[in-house]
Amino acid sequence: MPSPVADVVDPSMQTVSPAGALSQLWSVLGQPADALSRATLTGAEPALPSSFGVGTLAQSTIAAAALAAAQVDTLRSGRRQTVSVDMHHAALEFRSERYFRLDGQLPPEPWDKIAGLYRCGDGRWVRLHTNFPHHRDGVLKLLGCAYDRAAVAAALKQWKAEAFEEAAAQAGMVVTAARTFEEWDAHPQGIAVARQPLMTIERMGDAPPQPLPAHADGRPLSGVRVLDLTRVIAGPVCGRTLAAHGADVLLVTAPHLPAVPPLVIDTGRGKRSAQLDLREAAGAEQLCTLLRDADIFVQGYRPGGLAALQFGPEQVAALRPGIVYVSLCAYGYDGPWANRRGFDSLVQTASGFNWAEAQAAGEAKPRPLPAQALDHGAGYLMAAGAMTALARRMTEGGSWHVRVSLAQTAHWLRSFGRVANGFDAADPRYEDIGAYLETSPSGFGTLTALRHAGQLSDTPPH
Repeated sequence: MPSPVADVVDPSMQTVSPAGALSQLWSVLGQPADALSRATLTGAEPALPSSFGVGTLAQSTIAAAALAAAQVDTLRSGRRQTVSVDMHHAALEFRSERYFRLDGQLPPEPWDKIAGLYRCGDGRWVRLHTNFPHHRDGVLKLLGCAYDRAAVAAALKQWKAEAFEEAAAQAGMVVTAARTFEEWDAHPQGIAVARQPLMTIERMGDAPPQPLPAHADGRPLSGVRVLDLTRVIAGPVCGRTLAAHGADVLLVTAPHLPAVPPLVIDTGRGKRSAQLDLREAAGAEQLCTLLRDADIFVQGYRPGGLAALQFGPEQVAALRPGIVYVSLCAYGYDGPWANRRGFDSLVQTASGFNWAEAQAAGEAKPRPLPAQALDHGAGYLMAAGAMTALARRMTEGGSWHVRVSLAQTAHWLRSFGRVANGFDAADPRYEDIGAYLETSPSGFGTLTALRHAGQLSDTPPH
């Protein structure tokens, strides 16, 4: 493992500006370059205490999603809206789950008590993700210990880090060993991720062009119907963003599927919800009925998971020609870990970010990024991709498949270089961000939460 070295970040290392990152992303999306002139980005790094360009990732992905909404609006109404994103506001939105209040009260702690980092018997570290009950119970069964941090720590002293990572994966659990960048770059999955583009938008079937009709409230996505089959942060952020621009978003979950309730409240803004058990014929038939009128289908299940239930991309496109199907996975769509379950914190740990951040901070223990940056970044990439594909459907026709992963998002963030003096940034507290908050009624009570950072000139998201 690396030894901590303070001030290892070279001031010349941040090589990609927010405008440069947005330009890269806009090119990956295949959007017209002239639209970039309508985007205004303000603020500068460091936006959060980190040696990485988390503010740049936040600002560029949120701007791309807002600009993609404006492009749909241009096709629909002829209007050419401008877009503005402030980096400080964008970085706060990457931590939206930390800053909401319900009926004026702090929500319960969303994370399980044994989740987190542990040192193994070989001196290396592993991170456990135990926020879903079946993942918690599976890890405890594998370790043969009580539901207690001290008991878990003692049990892991009997394991080598990579051996426990592999044993957990084989049992369907979610654990990763902490690696350096060098170790990840030499790992078969790190090699596979480095070969993949940031994201893909591919035509997967034929359908006639489907222009969106004029709509009374004039918002970019008014009348667009979205089925949101996602949980936790990344996929739900995509659905929340589409809802903010006027889409009718239905969150579809099931009674047997676990969730993290505070995250549902934060990312559920603007959505309605339903429960359907797709393992049962009645639930599957109801989803088929909903699909007939849907425009966008967003899912974050393990690759192949929905295909086994007959709702994979090609299956959905056959049911609903012209669908925009958006897929999220953890580790990318190629390589030995392509089908492995994962979450933001685990991808950060496996791919080298936690050790690199620790080195920059002069710390001896892996240090996480100051936000679930891969989750939020991937969520806005999904939203930008969904709206880009929707625009193509309007003009070219076809059914489309958008693919995003946390690991590919991480690889792109790493390509920005490092932020000099990044830890000099303040760590924003709830008491400091009142100007960015709004209060509204919700199905859970009176909700105070962050306003959307990606602003459109004529149709502000809400």
